[in-house]
Amino acid sequence: MATTNDIKNGTVLKLEGNLWNVIEFQHVKPGKGGAFVRTKMRNITSGKVVDKTFNAGAKVETATVDRSEYQYLYQDGADYVFMDNKTYDQITVPGEVVGDAANFMLENLNVTIAMHEGAPLYIELPASVVLEITYTEPGLQGDRSTGGTKPATVETGYQIQVPLFLEQGTKVKVDTRTGDYLGRVNE
Repeated sequence: MATTNDIKNGTVLKLEGNLWNVIEFQHVKPGKGGAFVRTKMRNITSGKVVDKTFNAGAKVETATVDRSEYQYLYQDGADYVFMDNKTYDQITVPGEVVGDAANFMLENLNVTIAMHEGAPLYIELPASVVLEITYTEPGLQGDRSTGGTKPATVETGYQIQVPLFLEQGTKVKVDTRTGDYLGRVNE
């Protein structure tokens, strides 16, 4: 058991038989009344996000979650195969657990997998990844970087919005949390 003072981003709580990952938390001490902790949590199994408030100092049950570095190897049907960077053991993670992370994963990408009692809970990607644009409409003469955006498909099959002047074959940096274009990558 822990108290609300131990809550931080990434903490996994066990509430009402479900596991919840804390996305955001804020310790609030109003002028009147007792302090409390306001949290935004994601249900690990369903992905539902809820806001929950705890009284300061209240007891909460935390779940033991092991986070390890893995390397993404390949997709096997609906499942994804990863290799532990320390032991070289391979694990298969169901597509439901990988979720939207699949939009940004290329082979040999290092990710963090959170495990609870031997079962993978979720995958943490790096903050940004470099992907190549495989298809986009050609830019028109006079298109400038301050103009609008156009859709572009990257090598994972995911579609992002990029500036009008970018062309097919360009490598771009993409934010894995939002799917936003962050900039060109020059090699």
